[in-house]
Amino acid sequence: MQKLLQPFLGTVLFVACLPSFAQYTLSGVVLDSATREPLAGTSVFAQNTTLGTATARDGSFSLGLKPGGYDIVFSYTGYKTQQQTLQAAENTRLEILLVKEDKSLTEVVVRSSNEVTNGWEKYGNFFTAQFIGSTPNARECSLLNPEVLKFFFSKRQNKLKVLATEPLQISNRALGYNLNYQLDSFVHHYGSDITSYRGFCLYTEMEGTDSLRRIWERNRVLAYHGSKLHFLRSYYDSTLHEEGFIISILDEQDASKFNRISDPYDTAYYVGADTTLEAEIWFPRKLNVTYTKKIPEEEYLRYAGLPRNLGVQVSYVELKQAVAIKENGYYYDQKDWISQGYWSWKNLADQLPADYQ
Repeated sequence: MQKLLQPFLGTVLFVACLPSFAQYTLSGVVLDSATREPLAGTSVFAQNTTLGTATARDGSFSLGLKPGGYDIVFSYTGYKTQQQTLQAAENTRLEILLVKEDKSLTEVVVRSSNEVTNGWEKYGNFFTAQFIGSTPNARECSLLNPEVLKFFFSKRQNKLKVLATEPLQISNRALGYNLNYQLDSFVHHYGSDITSYRGFCLYTEMEGTDSLRRIWERNRVLAYHGSKLHFLRSYYDSTLHEEGFIISILDEQDASKFNRISDPYDTAYYVGADTTLEAEIWFPRKLNVTYTKKIPEEEYLRYAGLPRNLGVQVSYVELKQAVAIKENGYYYDQKDWISQGYWSWKNLADQLPADYQ
């Protein structure tokens, strides 16, 4: 995820649904690349979903997937994490060969870097605000193992980098999820105020009473509507207008003006789903994405310095390259998407797993 940090109810009676009539099976085996010995206990999961399992004693695994696109992550201690992108459109079997990690290179980097000895005390609040968020939902989140974080500051580049020695364990009591987040890296450039982070996340449902589950479901519906996931699914389904999204594009001559796109499905911007079951979008200039069916939270208006009477949610998107979208809202390459405005305020605390229905 990459974003530029800058200044941007009523009861909802329905939940967005994905097709539930089909499910495909991803199966296979995970082996050591050199010895071809099975790696029992390898974590196998679909990135940013609740779908995960572990390999058996013979290295085998099986995972059920609904139609759509997924990044499947294979992770085993002491080995390089491997990722494979696939389209769930038929039963698939894989043989995954994991390579042992060269720890010596990591140790050299750590020793030669500018690690901050009291990093959590100095940067912990800033990190959690940029990574987990500063929204009302974020106040209901807890990072359970902050001791695994390492903070590095480069004075020459005016840059903060954060790494983790183990997956981050995050409790989201607002949405009812526990998150296992394998943080690859977190970087903040103070000069440009740009934050980027990447990693692999597996969600698991919290256990709770019926009343708690009703609260979580209500909060999830509220988090979904107007979200980037909602936007991408609506674009794929050709229901942007019905769902309340309006798209405008930056004027070629006037950098302060956005012109509404009357037909977002014009072939200049959009290529519909084909035999690959993916659509593609491309915009040569910055987009203004307005969601008209929900007002922004007061906390966001204060944060962004916007008028209290702003009645719509406004986000901005820049695409480095064309982006492909699958029916479940999965898109790639994710590094080519930069969010600004309202969506950049919504971090991990307000994000739903990609298999949310």
